[in-house]
Amino acid sequence: MKTRFLFLKPFSLAILIISLSLTAVADDLNHAPEAATGLQKRHDVFAKHAMVVAANPLAVDAGIQMLKRGGSAVDAAIAVHMVLTLVEPQSSGIGGGAFMLYYQKNQAKVETFDGRETAPAAATPDMFIGENDMPLPFYDAVIGGKSVGVPGDLRMLEMAHKRHGKLPWATLFGPAIALSEKGFAVSPRLHALIARDKYLPLQTASREYFYHADGSPLKIGENRKNLQLARVLRKVAKGGANAFYTGKIAKDIVATVQAHPTNAGQMTEADLANYKAKVRTAVCGSYRSYKLCGMPLPSSGGITALQILGILDQFDVAALRPGSTAAVHLISEAERLAFADRNQYLADSDFVNAPVAGLLDKAYLTKRAALISLDQSMGKAEPGTPSGTVSSVLGQDNALELPSTSHFSIVDKWGNAVSMTASIEDAFGSRHMVDGFLLNNELTDFSFNPEEEGKPVANRVEPGKRPRSSMAPTLIFDNQNNLVGLVGSPGGSSIIGYVVKTIIGIIDWKLTMQQAIDLPNFGSRNGPTELEKGSSLEMLQLPLQAMGHTVKVSEANSGLHGIVRVKNGWAGGADPRREGVARGY
Repeated sequence: MKTRFLFLKPFSLAILIISLSLTAVADDLNHAPEAATGLQKRHDVFAKHAMVVAANPLAVDAGIQMLKRGGSAVDAAIAVHMVLTLVEPQSSGIGGGAFMLYYQKNQAKVETFDGRETAPAAATPDMFIGENDMPLPFYDAVIGGKSVGVPGDLRMLEMAHKRHGKLPWATLFGPAIALSEKGFAVSPRLHALIARDKYLPLQTASREYFYHADGSPLKIGENRKNLQLARVLRKVAKGGANAFYTGKIAKDIVATVQAHPTNAGQMTEADLANYKAKVRTAVCGSYRSYKLCGMPLPSSGGITALQILGILDQFDVAALRPGSTAAVHLISEAERLAFADRNQYLADSDFVNAPVAGLLDKAYLTKRAALISLDQSMGKAEPGTPSGTVSSVLGQDNALELPSTSHFSIVDKWGNAVSMTASIEDAFGSRHMVDGFLLNNELTDFSFNPEEEGKPVANRVEPGKRPRSSMAPTLIFDNQNNLVGLVGSPGGSSIIGYVVKTIIGIIDWKLTMQQAIDLPNFGSRNGPTELEKGSSLEMLQLPLQAMGHTVKVSEANSGLHGIVRVKNGWAGGADPRREGVARGY
């Protein structure tokens, strides 16, 4: 094989040495297939005018229905999300929060909408510290009212609709109300998650909804109505988000949060009434000849993904085959560096002066790239010192984010687009059901330890603060500023790596959206190098260990849903690891 020079441009002598090392391992292709093994074979779906890709076919149908009626991408997003609240309650819903990126084609403008949950006014930095002055075990914190943040979904969606909706607000709730009243077929994934969750049946309302009288879980294909949710959606359809944030629904939420006998929360009706969604400025950066825009803080997803890609921009990743030892090593090392910075500096920007510009500075990322050895893993990366660093924040935060959540991507007939990720955090959130919907446990995305070495941790709990997230809805633009793609995923803090993998697949490896989504998942969150269980990457354990990696093989249950521009319209891909589909017209 002809040796390829893998750096795009000369930098320091150290980087030149790295590039020569990389050529030595570039031939290590391992003959790995491009797609993860054991997955249902899928093909890209093509549409001329508009497209919806989401986690459940019923939700996709609702979105397409709105688009065909003349609705905007935002209209379709609302309809999709309401149906997901019903049919995929374990992952997202009106009891949680979300981030939305919206692209308005006629103005070539990107807006971001922040519907992240907030801590109640009575929250304290030590609320997840136990009687022994140690952080609570994770599920001791999750189960009950203490973990529940003030939901943000409906306020955010109402704000986006007022700016960009075309159909009446009430119309958008029609499909979800009809399904709630007529019933929907329980999916295999929902059944499996109900069957294995040991906390869900401990909560009375959840037990009554998700289980039969004998304690058995809802069966696959069983018709399940949710008349309580239908009543809530009718109220919100008629009265707007205020019907949720004030009145009986708000009283019911607060009563449930405060009633837990051992782990009560402090949310009040005033917390709900005072919740505000926010419009924020997208965080954008370059990779190769493309511009990428993502969600800013309080989500770390956009910044961290751009850091990873900014580091990899120093290397010719296209010279590496997907699934090779060299590719997994290089990308994982870049991720270690970015996650070290993320855990040190990133938190709600309304509370913390995070050095975002410094973290994304090209000179800084070039220095970080020079720390990568192409024949030896660095193990655990240390955070860098970007310009604008706040020296008083020293604590490395390792808040646990579990892989629930849902993502959908939508393009309407005018070329406007929505990339939206929504969550209630863990599967089934806090396990508490109120009026037919589940309440989140997003406050456990905060650092349980408020201090480290006597210094405050950036992502500590504070009243009114939004916990740091990893959700990474992303828009991709070409060098003429035309929208060419949008993507995102569920998966806790693994979301970042899933999205990065897919972007690299599309840009560097020239794969279709579906092919890029199908690639085996891998990466590092500055811990072990994680390889997707059951994929072709399992064969890389020994060569990676020889390079100093600590390797962990585990489930990597992404839910990537994306759309790319093609010659005569759009092509969509849905992750075969979940139940989503792509449809358009």
